[in-house]
Amino acid sequence: MTFCTTPDWRHPLCRLVLAACCLGGTAAHAAGVSFINVPAGPDGPALRGAVWSPCSATAERLVLAPLVIEGTRDCPVNGTQLPLVLVSHGSGGSALGHHDTAAALADAGYVVAAINHPGDSFQDANRQGHLSAFATRPVDMKRLADYMLGTWPQRAQLDAGKVGFFGYSRGGYTGLVALGAVPDWTLRPDLCPPLSTRPLCGEIRRNEIPATPAPDPRIRAAVIVDPLSVFDAKGLGKVSTPVQLWASELGGDGVTLPSVQAARDGLPQPPDWHVAAAAGHFAFLAPCSPALADAAPDICRDAPGFDRAAFHQAFNAQVVGFFQRHLQRTDASAD
Repeated sequence: MTFCTTPDWRHPLCRLVLAACCLGGTAAHAAGVSFINVPAGPDGPALRGAVWSPCSATAERLVLAPLVIEGTRDCPVNGTQLPLVLVSHGSGGSALGHHDTAAALADAGYVVAAINHPGDSFQDANRQGHLSAFATRPVDMKRLADYMLGTWPQRAQLDAGKVGFFGYSRGGYTGLVALGAVPDWTLRPDLCPPLSTRPLCGEIRRNEIPATPAPDPRIRAAVIVDPLSVFDAKGLGKVSTPVQLWASELGGDGVTLPSVQAARDGLPQPPDWHVAAAAGHFAFLAPCSPALADAAPDICRDAPGFDRAAFHQAFNAQVVGFFQRHLQRTDASAD
């Protein structure tokens, strides 16, 4: 392996640490997989997405070309008072982009809900280059939480007091805003070189910045992965929720290690910090099927020597462990 998830990520004992993390989690359930439609409303259009949940059946291989995921389609949800984790994908991504992490959480007893962000997904990119896409993303996630806790047919099996958030890239930005962060688009001039014609760059220059949505106080813990960060200590000053923060060493797609480090340093409470050594930005997406690797080589190609499948075993174990500490063990008797 050429990666480490501990803060001292170049230490020669990293492999031993990762091995211990991987051995620490055992799957108690299979992952059920179903698909949801959140109706359109005053706050936005309809949202399409997927839900992973604990399931007593054996997992199967589901081919959703070009993706191949493991799970049992429409399996009855197994359990009560289950924690809920909301997932926000990156720019141009989809609800299925982190399906292996979602399945790992479902195996550990979580319900995981993800949606395609309107205007900024693989199906609909009409606002991808505008700041409005950043303004509506946190609203999308609030609407998803409202649906899961208030309308989803199995809502009685959820614990509304145990809501977590997983966000990657722009989804990491989304998660920080949902926790109360306020962006400052002037902090990242590297995103908008002087001759850039990207619409959002013109909006920044003209100070046409959309209002920042209100935070969602229901979120009790958040895993923020390689976020597109436009935050400093001032903007992060009201974030009090526990955060596990991940960065890729090599970055990409507008995300840099220094910018994520700046978010780490700006958080009022030190996050559970991890750097994935020798990893590029897209290494946090689920390992690619051969069909997806052919269709989207840019997001499936990793640096020489980097093993995405092995990395995800350790990554998923760390994500599950973080939520176990901050969502599952909330009572006074927890050890």
